[in-house]
Amino acid sequence: MKKGLIMIGGILTVFLVILIIWGIGKQNHLQAANERQKIDTKIIKQRFVPKNVPAGSQSDYTIQLSMKKNGTFHVNVTVEIKNTSADSWDKLLFYFIPNLFTEKNDPTAVHPATIHFYTLNVDGRAHSYRLVKDKLSIPLTKKLPSGEKTNVSFSYDFTVPKEGKRFTQRAGNFYLAQFYPMVATYRHHAWNAAPYQSMNSETYHTAFSDFKVTYAIPKEYTITSTNETDTFPSKSKGAFSVKKVKEVFIALLKDPYVTTANVNNTKIRIFGFNKEECEVLRTEAASAFAYYEHKIGRYPRKQLDLILGEMGMEYPGIVTAGYLHNSLLDLESLKREVDHEIAHQWFYGVVSNDPYYDGWLDEGMATFAQGLFNVYRSKKAIDYTYIDKIVKEYNKYPVNLPLAQYPPTQRSTYTYTKASSELFKWFEHRGGRNGAEQFLNTYYHFYQNKEVDAKEFMRFTKAYFAMKNDAMFHGWLAAQ
Repeated sequence: MKKGLIMIGGILTVFLVILIIWGIGKQNHLQAANERQKIDTKIIKQRFVPKNVPAGSQSDYTIQLSMKKNGTFHVNVTVEIKNTSADSWDKLLFYFIPNLFTEKNDPTAVHPATIHFYTLNVDGRAHSYRLVKDKLSIPLTKKLPSGEKTNVSFSYDFTVPKEGKRFTQRAGNFYLAQFYPMVATYRHHAWNAAPYQSMNSETYHTAFSDFKVTYAIPKEYTITSTNETDTFPSKSKGAFSVKKVKEVFIALLKDPYVTTANVNNTKIRIFGFNKEECEVLRTEAASAFAYYEHKIGRYPRKQLDLILGEMGMEYPGIVTAGYLHNSLLDLESLKREVDHEIAHQWFYGVVSNDPYYDGWLDEGMATFAQGLFNVYRSKKAIDYTYIDKIVKEYNKYPVNLPLAQYPPTQRSTYTYTKASSELFKWFEHRGGRNGAEQFLNTYYHFYQNKEVDAKEFMRFTKAYFAMKNDAMFHGWLAAQ
């Protein structure tokens, strides 16, 4: 997740990489990905059965959100949590990311967030909790055995910081990223919640869940969200349900310009505040989406929203783009960011991974898919000499280390750029672009709505290429 713009030792260098990785041969007619899956997967299934990385927890959320005209939000959340691990739990652990942007945790903020809890109940009874930075832990008076469920409910108010990071307000618009308590995954006999990192990448990780959301907002706003049936303009009160998503994102926009494109059975909606820019990005988004869907696999929803004018980020069914460190991107950089964030609908939105331990599996894959899209629509040759240069130059670290083990300024160099370059290198003598597309198509087909880690990716790849050893991973993936 995590995420945003592609970087290699800095943002501008990575943009140069994407410009240099261009196409081979003539453009082939787009062949529906699902037509190839029948052939590809039948062969692989003869020697391979995919394994899901278990989440350890399973959650269903019911969220009631209301906004006052003064910008204060009230939220009631009930989460039904099932222990799907083999252990008994003595506590529950949630991410509560809005707390990071309060004055206590961000004393330099000019307009910090505020949080006020009214109640926190476990199975209907008031319960103690501990909130430290982005982690909210609840000690259980009685252990929760494997296979059992519990219900936790929260009632609280919050305000949104100005010029924040994703959970923010900008120019009178509100972007509600991670605004609710999010259940962490559980594995290796412990709750899996990495320390928060603020540099370039996300560290929160959640399982696929179901959500029911009701909202009430001032009439001057329209809502756009993870929901695939949002309309424009929206009503001030409404409800929606979504299933099998890692999180829910909501934006409340005042007087946006909206334009749409229809690609196959999916409506792509562009929200922004500059008509010319929106129209250009509508064409770009539709082209990228069509390529990813035809070559990688079917997008699982009826609608995809793109919001311009906010920091680049992917969420299920919706992406944002436009800013880097509070600076507006130029149009060409914005196009590249849009291409990248849309690719995350496949790698993050459908095929999941832990962004702290295996961020390369969504960032590297999205960068790789974006590069293949550039290859497809170009008539130039891939510059494998330049790919070789990247692979050799960035050889200090493997790409699958926990984020904290990289120098902060080099995380994206490895998880985005080295990872995607190594993937490109695989197909120099294995079918080029067509071979790479077939690989991503089969990978996506095997792991839809599943979580993958480096170990499982290596196992799949060895089966796909009928490799008997790990030689193809040497130098860029640490042994698992």
